[in-house]
Amino acid sequence: MLLALALPTTAATAAPGNACDNRTNNSYDKLLGCVTLEGVVEHMEAFQRIADESTDPVYPGSRAAGTEGYAASVEYVAGLLEGAGYTVTLDPVPVEFFYPSTLAQLTPTPAEHPMAIATGTGYGAVEGRVIPVDLNLADDRVNSSGCQAADFAGLGFDGPADIALVQRGSCTFQDKATNAEAAGAEAVVIMNQGDTIGAGDRQGVVSPTLGQYEARGPVVGTSFDAGKALAVAGSTALIDVKEPEQRTDYNVIAELPGENVDNVVMAGAHLDSVTEGPGINDNGSGSAALLETALLMAKSKTPNTLRFGWWAAEEEGLVGSTDYVTGLAPEERERIALYMNYDMVGSPNYYLGVYDANESTFPAPVVVPEGSEAIEAVYEGYYTKVGQPYDDSEYSGRSDYQAFIENGIPSGGLFTGAEVRKTPEQQEIWGGTAGEQFDPCYHEACDDITNYDAGALEVNSDLIAYAMLHFGYSTQDVNGVPGQEVPGPAFTLPAPAGPEGTFAGGGGGLSHDHVHDHDLERESA
Repeated sequence: MLLALALPTTAATAAPGNACDNRTNNSYDKLLGCVTLEGVVEHMEAFQRIADESTDPVYPGSRAAGTEGYAASVEYVAGLLEGAGYTVTLDPVPVEFFYPSTLAQLTPTPAEHPMAIATGTGYGAVEGRVIPVDLNLADDRVNSSGCQAADFAGLGFDGPADIALVQRGSCTFQDKATNAEAAGAEAVVIMNQGDTIGAGDRQGVVSPTLGQYEARGPVVGTSFDAGKALAVAGSTALIDVKEPEQRTDYNVIAELPGENVDNVVMAGAHLDSVTEGPGINDNGSGSAALLETALLMAKSKTPNTLRFGWWAAEEEGLVGSTDYVTGLAPEERERIALYMNYDMVGSPNYYLGVYDANESTFPAPVVVPEGSEAIEAVYEGYYTKVGQPYDDSEYSGRSDYQAFIENGIPSGGLFTGAEVRKTPEQQEIWGGTAGEQFDPCYHEACDDITNYDAGALEVNSDLIAYAMLHFGYSTQDVNGVPGQEVPGPAFTLPAPAGPEGTFAGGGGGLSHDHVHDHDLERESA
């Protein structure tokens, strides 16, 4: 349960708006006194209005990549930053715009099933028989469905439009799709496994990644329940995956030069939503908190250079942030002292999570850049200072910090949970509802302006601002560059209290929340 924040006494009441906007918020008491829940929510409400007013011909009501709603979000963020005095760059990003696709069961019981287009899919429409391949729909549901060419023998893949139904498990999605097409399938449906590892994370729609394989026909993922329905005798279906269109979106990059232009402190949040809705927690929350921090620090004059990024097309696979980092010259990447990532920081059934850079709870499946632990220590020390329990989230690279860590840039971040379900123990610590997802509206239309927890958003907004000012004055603990003390009353952080250790497995809510990683073996098993 959230406790009262132990902020400096002068920060108990926010200064009037004009005072906050016009003064030099270069101390903890000034900055944290100006960062308010109301200010952050104002930006989230603006994102909601943008979605509501979007008349995009394909995805109205969303702020997804390639839509009018995303373009309006860019305009909103960039306009405020330019007005505050930042040097703002609209960094062009090529994106694939996916039109609505279909997985429809025709017989014996007509139904529209949820689906996700596989990375590496082919395109077109296939209507025909659904042929189950070595499925295990009962008990532990352990299977090797479609992992061997022999799995398809004698199943009748000799018709003009056969749809192979395979189950997640044992081997890569690439193997399953390759074997299915080699056997003669014109389309492939990969259903989720249906076990209960990680609080039901293999029940919902699976998002397959086919690695280097380029399928000839459509390949889609679906849920375990949809797969069971498609597996019944006499099932026929229509799969229609339309070829995407190439469009251009923009990252918003805002910079405030410091005395040291070669020591850049950077933070980012993805600005796009999924196509289903306005994306207010995912990731209007991170975008809004970061925007409010940037606006209130516009006159801060920190020794280190400040840089903020709002990323395009994260929901399509970390497209904007990856394009940005890989597009920098090596000497430009070396100027970035550290990167902090804020993706979902106000989940309505939250826990307070910190990327586990020191691997105290979860062995990282990626190389953790040296210096990242110092970022984690600041987050954890702040939570301890203000009396907030926290837990580790796997340092997995499954959000916009992936390209940064792949290039050796120290990184950290905050996370409050997505579709993993809260345990009774976590309910005791953070309140909320056990058995429900941390974000019950994750990637759904209901991720709207009602879909956040005010307490979690408030404490994380303060922490985001604190960390930016802290590192704006000194990154010495991260990269050894000497810094300065932050002016004003001291706000000394205690030693971190330590994570609560409430995750028995599942990566601290990050193991399957963002299936944008490109590790094929980890994705499929």
